[in-house]
Amino acid sequence: MHDSLLKYKIAITLIPKIGSVNAKKLIAYVGSVEGVFKESKKNLIKIPGIGPSLANNISNQTVLGRAEQEIEFIEKHKIKPLFYLDKNYPNRLKQSEDSPVLFYYKGRVNFNASKVISIVGTRNATTNGIDNCNKLIDDLKNSGHNPIIVSGLAYGIDICAHKSALKNKLDTVAVLGHGLHTIYPANHRSTAVEITKQGALLTEFLSNSKIERTNFVRRNRIIAGLSDATIVVESASKGGALITANIANSYNRDVFAFPGRTTDKYSAGCNLLIKINKAALIASAKDLEYILQWDTKKIPLQTELFNNLTTDEQLIVNVIKNEEQISIDNIAYKTKLQIGQVVSLLFNLEFSGVVKSLPGNMYTIKKFY
Repeated sequence: MHDSLLKYKIAITLIPKIGSVNAKKLIAYVGSVEGVFKESKKNLIKIPGIGPSLANNISNQTVLGRAEQEIEFIEKHKIKPLFYLDKNYPNRLKQSEDSPVLFYYKGRVNFNASKVISIVGTRNATTNGIDNCNKLIDDLKNSGHNPIIVSGLAYGIDICAHKSALKNKLDTVAVLGHGLHTIYPANHRSTAVEITKQGALLTEFLSNSKIERTNFVRRNRIIAGLSDATIVVESASKGGALITANIANSYNRDVFAFPGRTTDKYSAGCNLLIKINKAALIASAKDLEYILQWDTKKIPLQTELFNNLTTDEQLIVNVIKNEEQISIDNIAYKTKLQIGQVVSLLFNLEFSGVVKSLPGNMYTIKKFY
């Protein structure tokens, strides 16, 4: 039996001109997703960002019928929905303001695994690009990291990343730009089937949705948001991989790019990202390990390096050390310091290399090796 609120969770994604940001705002103001559809138009208009036009869209109940049709489809095909308030919703993705209110997936994967990376690139992959992609994943597996590999199932670097992950027995997630009623491109159907056994196919689009170019651009934010880092293997001066890299930057995630010769068409985008400091240069898995602090030979935190901290700075460090990551609000609560004072102290600690900021106003102690 499906979730009794699933009809409303699906329906809110179908309301015209109500994107994920406004949908979350509506739910927060009203108090529940079901309540959004039962709230009076008069009260809906009072919600910031929701005027008469959007209130009319919300009051139109026809989307509930379409939601019921989708429930029949996902139950028939054993597809799992995940709502942004569900406990299993990917934590990394939840930190992105524009993350999907609801998405669907087929397969079995722990979206909150300790290591998740996205690998993207041109559809016109060169031999060198394919070699770099395969070697990176091979080396990560051989180093014992076993990250989940996220990509978009497209031609070129995407499909190379998925196939290499499958070969290395690593879970892989393919983020689709269409519903789960089909696979695009059709040539990748057999790989998609394998992914459902060793990872997942994921989409925010309903069944029978049209395959449109804008959908693939839109899905790039999910590829970036699911991961600790995005690696651009090859890219021309324009393309979806650069869009994904820019989104990852906006989410304060690490971005890496393989460099190429200045005359290589499909390295132009990578070289540009490195040149303008939007990506770290990566030549091997060792570079990824170092920047993401995945070094297998890490030593305990050297607290003696913190001898020059002020009393309040040390207090904050002691609080953060007891947590894997912690929000500014919780730091203020546990230290009994004013929030403005905490923000200032955290800035000093981050500048000194003691703490590291994470998406969603979260902080962690920066490890030393």
